[in-house]
Amino acid sequence: MDTKTIVAIAIVAVIVVIAVFVFSIERKRRSQRLKDHFGPEYDQLLKEQGDPRMAEAVLADREKRVEKLSISELSREDRQRYAAEWASVQKRFVDDPAMAVNEADRLVTAVMTTRGYPMATFEQRSADISVHYPRVVQNYRAARLISARHAKGQATTEELRQALVHYRSLFDELLETSKSENTGVSHGRIAS
Repeated sequence: MDTKTIVAIAIVAVIVVIAVFVFSIERKRRSQRLKDHFGPEYDQLLKEQGDPRMAEAVLADREKRVEKLSISELSREDRQRYAAEWASVQKRFVDDPAMAVNEADRLVTAVMTTRGYPMATFEQRSADISVHYPRVVQNYRAARLISARHAKGQATTEELRQALVHYRSLFDELLETSKSENTGVSHGRIAS
């Protein structure tokens, strides 16, 4: 081989090595961004999928899907109305825990609908919600599981209380009431 051929091969080899290196770094950045954003949801999907690439592909697909949706903030009036409805649900818990939990689920669904989240299956709703609220989507799933167990007569009052607390965590995020904004309605809290 002549010198020109050797130099050309060396240049191509260096370009390939650099391309692989850049691709590897970009993939690590993407993985870290997804881990940082989705947190426990990333870990859960990784456990389900068994492969980081598959889990990351699912999360990336979720982001693309939700990006196409017309998700909007609630108006001040809607926030006030929903906050008042929540206060009513929470008061109802003392006399009728099961009804309060059913109403909490209905109210969370109503807020999601008003914001523009599609109301397909529960799994699709929770996947969509995970894009914007990855830290509380597990609470939503846990609340729904408790509600389903209650429908079978298998949930205690304490579990229903926990379901209401779980619904509340998502409800608060969906309401997106800024800390400085005063809606004029006291939410009250059920001890967690």
